[in-house]
Amino acid sequence: MATVEQSIDVNVPVHVAYDQWTQFEEFPRFMDGVKNVRQIDDTHLHWVAEVAGDEKEWDAEITEQHPDDRVAWHSTSGARNAGAVTFHRLDDDNTRVTLQLDAEPEGAVETAGEALGFLDRLVKGDLKRFKEFLEERGAPTGAWRGSVESPSSR
Repeated sequence: MATVEQSIDVNVPVHVAYDQWTQFEEFPRFMDGVKNVRQIDDTHLHWVAEVAGDEKEWDAEITEQHPDDRVAWHSTSGARNAGAVTFHRLDDDNTRVTLQLDAEPEGAVETAGEALGFLDRLVKGDLKRFKEFLEERGAPTGAWRGSVESPSSR
């Protein structure tokens, strides 16, 4: 499994960065290759993306979500992946967003792409586009402020 961790500083308050990240159906606007994200309920998503030229679909479950702090997930079907995004208040108007992603390459093309650092560059580019999207707007497209407890704390 390939692991990537990238951070970016966004010139918005922490609640604005967090609120935008919870708008999963907006991800195709700044995530390269993501064609569609459909939120089924508070903790389940269906993804469609183009990966190494092939269309992939998977379902994911949000396993932990705390406003202005953290969102964690793992896939439940299809392309295997898991990760977490955290939000760190730098000051009243600046936030560090850190994304950690674990993804299982499938097939020779994805394995070769991983060896060449494709996933690392993809995540870095997605975070840069997230920053540009949010700073240009100045406000999130929506918000969900609910919490989801990790399975170990239930």
